[in-house]
Parts: sequence; C-alpha cells; structure tokens
Amino acid sequence: KQYGTHFLSAIPANLYGPNDKFDLDNSHVIPGLIRRFHDAKMSQVKSVSLWGTGATRREFLYIDDLADACLFLMDHYDDSEIINVGTGEDLSIRELAELVKETVGFHGSIVWDVTKPDGTPKKVMDITRITKLGWKATTKLQEGLRLTYEWYFKHQRSSE
Repeated sequence: KQYGTHFLSAIPANLYGPNDKFDLDNSHVIPGLIRRFHDAKMSQVKSVSLWGTGATRREFLYIDDLADACLFLMDHYDDSEIINVGTGEDLSIRELAELVKETVGFHGSIVWDVTKPDGTPKKVMDITRITKLGWKATTKLQEGLRLTYEWYFKHQRSSE
C-alpha cells in the first residue's frame, strides 16, 4: 500500500513433487518417505522404521497445483489478506506411508518407532477463501505420488 504496488501472499500447504530434496536428513515428509521406501526396496530389506505413531494428520499439495493457484490468484484475487492454498483434506502419516509404500512397490513392513515424536497432531488449512473464488486443486494425492516417484526414480542419482 505504501508504494502503490499490489502484492499477493499465498500460503501453500505442505508441497511435494518433482525436483524436491530427497535427502534422508533434510527432506520434507513425502520425498523422505519415497527415498526410504525406494532404498529399502532396492536393498531388499524387510522393514522400514518411521518416527512416531503415524497418527498425526497433514495436508499435501502437488507443486503443479500451487503454480496453477498462483496464476489463478493473479487474475482473480485483489485483496491484501493472506490466502491459503491447499486441498482442504488431510490424512494421517500412517495412511500416507502406506500410499507411498504402495507407490514405490515396497513389500516389506512399516515399523513405527513410538520413542520418537509425532509432532503437531493436525495441520490442515482453511481454504474457504480460494475455493469461493472458484479454484480447486486437481492433482489427487495418489497421482501426485506416482508422478513424484517416477521423477525420483529417473533422476535419483542427481537428487541425492
């Protein structure tokens, strides 16, 4: 307002997709799970250990949906209020781990290390403002996971 310039502040849900960091120590949850299950599959180990109980709930947004939302907002949003961008749907980390395990094709078991923390119990965004404008994410989680794993499998040596 001070300089007569229009800015948008779009806050995305947890993002995932191609070109993410798949580093075991510094990755976000989805690329971290993809890497763990992929490595376990390639090493033919029988189980993967994950932190906590898996009960925490998170919302995830495919990166192409964020790009689409940003373009949409430039044409349809003229407010200075922060606007959330997400799916408005969450799932447990346990459910997510099963989806990633299936996507990667790992046939072993998941062992939950309950001595490790779970984190905040639930993180889901209120996306009422953007949905009222007419925008909705189009990439279903299963499809986004498949696309992300395909990218990782093709580029794994350069992303580690």
